[in-house]
Amino acid sequence: MFVPTPTQAWLLLFVAGLLEIGWAVGLKYTDGFNRPLPSLIVVATALLSFWLLGLAIKVLPVGTAYAVWVGIGAVGAAVLGMLLFREPATAARIACIVLIVAGVLGLKLLSD
Repeated sequence: MFVPTPTQAWLLLFVAGLLEIGWAVGLKYTDGFNRPLPSLIVVATALLSFWLLGLAIKVLPVGTAYAVWVGIGAVGAAVLGMLLFREPATAARIACIVLIVAGVLGLKLLSD
């Protein structure tokens, strides 16, 4: 049974977060899961993201790992939403994104 080192766990968590961005943004392309190929890609990406998160929480505190995973996904989806879908990029939204990044970095720094 694979148990990652703490460094590996953080790397797995980072990749899981990137995959979360992929499936979250990919949902837009599924048309409510009415388009088979995008839907299959979203489900596969989500499963891989969850699996990597599960491996990471073997070592990392579950609350920290989950918050970092969600934070990476939320920031990435928000930024890509602005870039790909012309969602508003107001100062308030950007400030909130910066706060999420600060929180994720704080959790990482305080967990070591």
